[in-house]
Amino acid sequence: MTVFFPLDTARLRLQVDEKRKSKTTHMVLLEIIKEEGLLAPYRGWLPVISSLCCSNFVYFYTFNSLKAVWVKGQRSTTGKDLVVGFVAGVVNVLLTTPLWVVNTRLKLQGAKFRNEDIVPTNYKGIIDAFHQIIRDEGVLALWNGTFPSLLLVFNPAIQFMFYEGLKRQLLKKRVQLSSLDVFIIGAIAKAIATTATYPMQTVQSILRFGRHRLNPENRTLGSLRNVLYLLRQRVKRFGIMGLYKGLEAKLLQTVLTAALMFLVYEKLTAATFTIMGLKRAAHKH
Repeated sequence: MTVFFPLDTARLRLQVDEKRKSKTTHMVLLEIIKEEGLLAPYRGWLPVISSLCCSNFVYFYTFNSLKAVWVKGQRSTTGKDLVVGFVAGVVNVLLTTPLWVVNTRLKLQGAKFRNEDIVPTNYKGIIDAFHQIIRDEGVLALWNGTFPSLLLVFNPAIQFMFYEGLKRQLLKKRVQLSSLDVFIIGAIAKAIATTATYPMQTVQSILRFGRHRLNPENRTLGSLRNVLYLLRQRVKRFGIMGLYKGLEAKLLQTVLTAALMFLVYEKLTAATFTIMGLKRAAHKH
């Protein structure tokens, strides 16, 4: 997450700042660095990393608890995993959305926006941000963008479907898949799922940020009507491609992050096995 964090910054700026021209990702990052300093692409790093930890904890804790209750020692099926994953995703959204609302704003704090009708924030940190949002916008504002987030829980399901499909196709030609094959079909499946759900991610970012002066529609939960309204507005202003502003940065980030995780994972498992092997050898002697 840290290595490719600037890509996430570029994506968020492109989603939220409507006046920012859609340029290639590195151009956007160079502009941000030129205008706001070298460390600007890493703004909001700590809150994001902390929230990721919380979010993953909530997700996997819920996932494993539910699975333990439901599966009770039998072999789990793909269907069951998907359902449990879906429920865990929903619980995660409901519990951690406030963190992500605060994050989105901390990441964009002090940004030089092209769009003049964005109200700047001045939060001192996560706690102060919570305090100010509750004071000025009410508790429910912490759950801005919950509706699109709930729809995005389908994202892993879409990814999984394509992953399984691609795997079946490949297995017709081969006996078994190498870890590189698995990585590649994983990356393709993730890219498809990301592209399919990207307009929702854009709406989610705009609602979480919620600092556009002229938006009468950013009332809290972002009901279906609000989401459709935001999507329509964007298409009206920027055409269909307006829904995909920042997608390049997002895809680069997901694929590169996956690649890096894959590499580190492979190297770590190899190293672990080597160490275990050495220990075993030592025991034998």
